[in-house]
Amino acid sequence: MNGLSWLGIVRLGVVQMSLGAIVVLTTSTLNRVMVVELGMLAVLPGILVAVHYFIQIMRPRFGHGSDMGGRRTPWIIGGMAVLAVGGVGAAVATMVMATNAIAGIGLATLAFILIGAGVGASGTSLLVLLAAEVSPARRAPAATITWVMMIFGFALTAGVAGAWLDPFSMPRLIAVTSVISIIALGATILAVRGIERCDGTRAKHESQPIQNEAPQAGFTDAVREVMSEPQTRRFGLFVFISMLAYSAQDLVLEPFAGAVFGLTPGQSTQLGGMQHGGVLVGMIAVAIIGNRFPRALRQCMITGCLISAILLTCLALAGQLGGNWPLQANVFALGIANGVFAVAAIGSMMHLVSHGRSGRDGVRMGVWGAAQAIAFGLGGIAGTLAIDVIRWLTGEVTVAYSLVFAIQASLFIAASILAAQLSNKRGTGAQATTGHTRSRLETADL
Repeated sequence: MNGLSWLGIVRLGVVQMSLGAIVVLTTSTLNRVMVVELGMLAVLPGILVAVHYFIQIMRPRFGHGSDMGGRRTPWIIGGMAVLAVGGVGAAVATMVMATNAIAGIGLATLAFILIGAGVGASGTSLLVLLAAEVSPARRAPAATITWVMMIFGFALTAGVAGAWLDPFSMPRLIAVTSVISIIALGATILAVRGIERCDGTRAKHESQPIQNEAPQAGFTDAVREVMSEPQTRRFGLFVFISMLAYSAQDLVLEPFAGAVFGLTPGQSTQLGGMQHGGVLVGMIAVAIIGNRFPRALRQCMITGCLISAILLTCLALAGQLGGNWPLQANVFALGIANGVFAVAAIGSMMHLVSHGRSGRDGVRMGVWGAAQAIAFGLGGIAGTLAIDVIRWLTGEVTVAYSLVFAIQASLFIAASILAAQLSNKRGTGAQATTGHTRSRLETADL
């Protein structure tokens, strides 16, 4: 079967763009208002963002709920509604902080819990729906399209919100956040309307628990079943390690460029832009390769991780060599390698989600999504903390950055080894020893 059309894939990309639109307001705009306009400690928004990541450990629970219901669309819309409420609540909490810091922080904590829950519920079911509806040949391009649209959502929202927020006031902040949240929710409802019935028989077969194969089980039993699958555990560990190395770069790279290479704030910002540009190039490259060679995704994961490790090692050496190193080229190439492994991992996630006991796709995707969220929550904290600790122990800022880049390189090497160990076949692990296997055990390469 052909699966979802390109237009259908773009429609689901609109959901990802809507997620990004609300999240960027809470992690960027509200961050700045708390620190600059309200004079709060910079650690406060950092903790709130970490809360939004760590609450996503509930992703397996959300996935289990969509497995039992047999449909993903209600969870996508419901999650977006919770996210919208959380986004508006975070803006209201920011205004409350101006007059009552304790009450405002308490309200903000609740709002960021809702943000994390909304992203987890909507994002998990969106990926499972993509996996069920998109044909294998289109999974890599679909991953690229949806993630590029999310980045576009970041950029569009930042530009529009920036124009609407001036002249700044707290009521205007709440109004802008509310309008964007309502638009995002409305766009999501229109985007997913009827899409789960594009290929009704197949979609239902893939989405619903099959009574003869996997009886309905409680959440704890479902998680235990999924975690008994060696391939699920191995891929979850790959996601955690690779995303930990990836996310740790965000808060380290620009300070490194300033402290070691003497770049100005404007120049280091441009350097960060070059890295993100490289990520987009890498993503597009995997989309092209994956569309022509659907079985190449695992090789792209391995290659992207290994090249990322090499380029991070180069940055570690660059800190010792000084200003003659081609820093911009190094960072741009690192972005390309990051983009290659990231989209290949997402495409593989879509491919592997149905490899195992049937009726557990949502739980399986939730486990991997939770691993990714925890890695992102820890990455920035661990990277910056390591810099401070090593600099305190050695008294050398250059040595600190070099060692942290070397640690990140080691993590990418470990991730590439895990990716190489992933099986190419359905029906592996615990599933192979039970009678609850899928009726189709066809071989399919990543």
